[in-house]
Amino acid sequence: MAGLSLREHGLIAAAVLVVLTLPPWLLRDTDTGGASPPNVAPLAAPATPPPLRAAFARTLFAPPAADALPDDAPVLLGVVGRLDRDAVALVRGAEGTRSLSPGDSIDGWQLRSLAIDAAYFTRGGQTTRVPMPGNDDQR
Repeated sequence: MAGLSLREHGLIAAAVLVVLTLPPWLLRDTDTGGASPPNVAPLAAPATPPPLRAAFARTLFAPPAADALPDDAPVLLGVVGRLDRDAVALVRGAEGTRSLSPGDSIDGWQLRSLAIDAAYFTRGGQTTRVPMPGNDDQR
């Protein structure tokens, strides 16, 4: 510190003073003594808490259940291939069992996309997710 000027010594001293006095000043008690706090109603708990059974019954990491499948939706038997390249869906419809690529149709339903455990079909403005058989999440 021998090479510092008087001005630099003063700046360092001011910085040390700020570092030492600012935390206690920020943590000081700001109570005004006799003044009463503003009227704030305490938060009330709900009359009956929601049952925890519903939370425990849900599958962990599963999206919320959707509506049931339409009666005439195709049945997904499996997905074969690489999803990002050449995957096809093995699907059973009224016409029998076929393999579909995205964009192909069966019984009026068009295959829009494939996932590892489901196929997404559209018909008109209706979209449905058809799960793989054996999947516990039948949506």
